[in-house]
Amino acid sequence: MTDQEITGPEVAVLGAGTMGSAMVRSLRRAGIPVRAWDRTPAKAEPLRDVGAVIAGSAAEAAEGADVVLTMVFDGAAVLDVIRRAAPAAGTLWLQTSTVGLRDVEEIRRVADELGLVLVDSPVLGTRQPAEEGTLVVLASGPDEARERVEPVLDAIGSRTLWVGEAGQGTRLKLVCNSWVLTLTVGVAQSVALAEGLDVDPRFFLDAIAGGGTDTPYAHLKGGAMIERSYPVAFGLAAARKDAGLIVEALRTAGIDDRLGTAVLDILSTAADRVPDAAAVDLAAAVEALRPPG
Repeated sequence: MTDQEITGPEVAVLGAGTMGSAMVRSLRRAGIPVRAWDRTPAKAEPLRDVGAVIAGSAAEAAEGADVVLTMVFDGAAVLDVIRRAAPAAGTLWLQTSTVGLRDVEEIRRVADELGLVLVDSPVLGTRQPAEEGTLVVLASGPDEARERVEPVLDAIGSRTLWVGEAGQGTRLKLVCNSWVLTLTVGVAQSVALAEGLDVDPRFFLDAIAGGGTDTPYAHLKGGAMIERSYPVAFGLAAARKDAGLIVEALRTAGIDDRLGTAVLDILSTAADRVPDAAAVDLAAAVEALRPPG
């Protein structure tokens, strides 16, 4: 619960997985009234403890809401839940899921069909930043929506970049995730190569520490790879899905897709080698590069 409730906007959060539930907690810390719903009710139930109202259906969650926020797995799920919710015309739709280029065009079409004000706003960050309310929001949509959505964006993120008309946020998210996935696979190759050459892979991380090629992300993911411990921050299944969207985007843009295709292949192989790709972190990409068995 929060010490003080504010008056609006009332937010319906559709999707109470790792990211959606963390967003709900951030919104509640800011005193924003929230109704939460998930297709798996058990995921939403713990959010009662922070004062969220748990809705029995997407439509119940969206009824009377000022802002409907979608945070689900992919474009198909986004379209499914927004149609289930059927918010009133004029409702602001804050679409934060990572989707592809074709998806976002369909999302724009459905927003027009339902009379919703679409703010396409995928986020940068994984579970911990979502829990802390320090995501970076890549917002795109009409200028007149900014003031209405500002309290929500300030609650879930530490920084908002407004990057143009609806759809540009998704385009930038694919660009950013291309970097994240490529970096992760690069770290995985270096860790696997060190192991294959009988070099302690920790020496690799020590060697780059403080240099021009260093990044905290390499130490975070590299450490998990070395320990073979993959608690989910950015799930491998979601990363594989995003890698496929990036390959599609490369081809649409007329950009050579060899690197993107290699990243997708590595993530797909890793996903096939673990019992449940949704239950392990992206760092498990290294399992595709280690010798089988």
